[in-house]
Amino acid sequence: MPDGDQTASDVGVKWWHRWFRTPGELRDLGVVGINMRNARFLLPNNPRRLYRLVDDKLQTKALAEAEGLSVPETFAVIRTPHDASRIERILDKRYSFVIKPSRGSGGKGVLVIDEREGDLFIKPSGAVLTRDEIRHHVSNILAGLFSLGGQRDCALVEYRVRPAKLLTDLSYQGAPDIRCVMLHGYPVMAMLRAATKESDGRANLHQGALGIGIDIATGVTVRAVHHGKPVTKHPDTGVDLIGIQMPEWNKILDIAVTCQEMTGLGYLGVDLMIDEEIGPLMIEVNARPGLAIQMANGIGLLRRLEPVVKQHKENPGAGHYEKIAFSKHHFAAKIRKATS
Repeated sequence: MPDGDQTASDVGVKWWHRWFRTPGELRDLGVVGINMRNARFLLPNNPRRLYRLVDDKLQTKALAEAEGLSVPETFAVIRTPHDASRIERILDKRYSFVIKPSRGSGGKGVLVIDEREGDLFIKPSGAVLTRDEIRHHVSNILAGLFSLGGQRDCALVEYRVRPAKLLTDLSYQGAPDIRCVMLHGYPVMAMLRAATKESDGRANLHQGALGIGIDIATGVTVRAVHHGKPVTKHPDTGVDLIGIQMPEWNKILDIAVTCQEMTGLGYLGVDLMIDEEIGPLMIEVNARPGLAIQMANGIGLLRRLEPVVKQHKENPGAGHYEKIAFSKHHFAAKIRKATS
């Protein structure tokens, strides 16, 4: 199951159970499970009518562009089997790109092509695909194989983000991304998701990727976990994971708050990537962000969410930068040792 839709017994909550065991201790630690997330934060703050704005990546990108946010360029939208049959023309002279379902979730159905040699397309892992295999993948997207609820979908052909070298050093082959969880426009917790050999280049914690907690105040990595266990180095490359400064952190927080403002959702996750040349890019918005971010940061979400609920009641008209300042002041990370 993808990070964005974990159950109460997901990898993150299992980690807390292994180390702290009792429900009382979990409550004291402020760990949020799926039922609490839904009942207290998701359902009261996310009107059903707004889900369409984020469940369809085309609509989300249109909103972002209207707000002046940078997003990966859309090269083509494939809507019909006839379009899919003309994939050669659509991909003509495209040597690197991403194909993804517009209504997919959790990274399902995302195909990344790093380069090509004639009619052969090469993934970051080095695996080679033919034109027929690309066409078959697009057909599966159109049929709704990867979409929410199995609905028929369309396929986006997008710019392949070239991550900043600082971030590629933290990941194995795949491109890392940043997830920021928001409540009422306040950034409450963030993490970097970095691929491993085990995760096959995908930044999905459920498949063995790393979750690296990021200090909201500074953008510096403060903790990392692999399969729920604290680590300090990448298991494949040996690169240090702690104490790394995320580039353009203030801009990343600014984008995250803007995503809340443009969608109207109260509780959401914002996914971003940092391109080597373009800088931070908004990738997608998730109306049902998962709970593994607690594991990456070593702190329960409730300790961040409850202060925001109180602040929102006392100051409902807080502005964009006022919210960022509040989060930076109140949610600055306490540095933890990896063995804690």
